[in-house]
Amino acid sequence: MKKQICSIALPLLGVAAGAQAQSSVTLYGSLDAGVGYVSNLHGGRTFIAEQGTFQADRWGLTGTEDLGGGLKTVFKLESGFSTISGAMSSPGTLFNRQAYVGLSDDRFGTFTLGRQTDFHFEMLGPLSTAQSLGDFSAFHPGNVDGLGNTVPVEWSNALKFRSQNFAGVTFGAMYGFTNTTSSTAGRSISFGATYANGPVKLAAAYSEYHDRTLNLASGLGLTSFEGVNLTGGTPFVADSVRNAGVGGSYQLGRFLLHALVTQVRIERHGQTENYRTADGGVNFQLAPDYQIDAGAWTTTLAGKRWTQLTVANVYSLSKRTQLYADLMVEQASSGAIANTIGIGASSSNRQTVVLAGIHHLF
Repeated sequence: MKKQICSIALPLLGVAAGAQAQSSVTLYGSLDAGVGYVSNLHGGRTFIAEQGTFQADRWGLTGTEDLGGGLKTVFKLESGFSTISGAMSSPGTLFNRQAYVGLSDDRFGTFTLGRQTDFHFEMLGPLSTAQSLGDFSAFHPGNVDGLGNTVPVEWSNALKFRSQNFAGVTFGAMYGFTNTTSSTAGRSISFGATYANGPVKLAAAYSEYHDRTLNLASGLGLTSFEGVNLTGGTPFVADSVRNAGVGGSYQLGRFLLHALVTQVRIERHGQTENYRTADGGVNFQLAPDYQIDAGAWTTTLAGKRWTQLTVANVYSLSKRTQLYADLMVEQASSGAIANTIGIGASSSNRQTVVLAGIHHLF
């Protein structure tokens, strides 16, 4: 009898072990906290505690199930938060960064449905000064071009396809459903492509959004735009936003050169303005565990200009833990005020920010 039980149990255990080996779930996250000095924050010098500088604070679950024949189920749940306060990035939305499920095919690519990021963040973002240097506060004013994973990057109700790598080329398309009776209100589309060959990387993205809320008051310090009074934090909702960008990088020994340009066309009630940015920089790997980076960008909108220079130092204690110290100097002109992203507005056209901290991945 015992032999019969063993003869039945052992194959079942083998099947269970095989099924377990074909599926995986991973818990991951990023913790980042530091301190900083701001030369002018709403009119005065101040010291601050800061989070998410080197990488955004987040935790998440990702997983796959092998369905056979090169087909897999994939999912991701990701939540942004603040290490220094414990608060969620978006109150009331637990998985505020990403939440999707889909199918991945080894031959063609991956289809996913849920809350996701568009191709400006995913494909162009890594070529920006901010992502290349590891400094959230080096993103462009108000993140209007969507290279940083904050408003207005995440899309809910989105269907996304990203291809496999074909001779160095990947491409993708994305559609954001309105979930309303209107065929255009809130509708969004995004396209992107990348090319990688040896030391060269190139990327391009184009997106359209309808009824899009943009961070123009607190993000750029504007008091009015296209006839809308923005004082008191009034949100600006554009009828249509068209976002386009191209960029590239080149690895030259221990130097990484990177550059990109973006243009965002903002329309409301027949009025149109263009948000344009040119961005470039260089990373220098001084030693295996020490990197010095520098980058700059200039942005124009409605006759105003913002320009920022960033210098970053990153020392790696391990593959998962880094110490960093960054300097940012922002200059505004034509009546604009300096407003370093993630920090807050100056009372003048100039702002200097120094940030230092520790980052850990798990």
